[in-house]
Amino acid sequence: MCDLIFNFQGLIIGLITFLIIGIFHPIVVKMEYYWGKESWWMLLLLGIVALVAALFIQETLWSAVFGVLSFSSFWSIKELFEQEERVNKGWFPANPKRKNKRKK
Repeated sequence: MCDLIFNFQGLIIGLITFLIIGIFHPIVVKMEYYWGKESWWMLLLLGIVALVAALFIQETLWSAVFGVLSFSSFWSIKELFEQEERVNKGWFPANPKRKNKRKK
């Protein structure tokens, strides 16, 4: 038999990237629903912490995972502001109990 060496690290990073992106969509929807776009700073803080972690972690797999988490957090800030626009268009439900009013 030939000696095949499989490197699953790239596939694992791809799978984790897929999961992180998939998880962030409902998180952004819930954040906008309960706190509005003013909660963007939470995503920024998570992104910065994950970015610093990615810089200091020496193992490639975990460094890449934290890098993906970091930039997914940064991208989600943009999505949070766009989610408010989607709510204003009626594509997603607005939270009637939230104190701050949306622009119509």
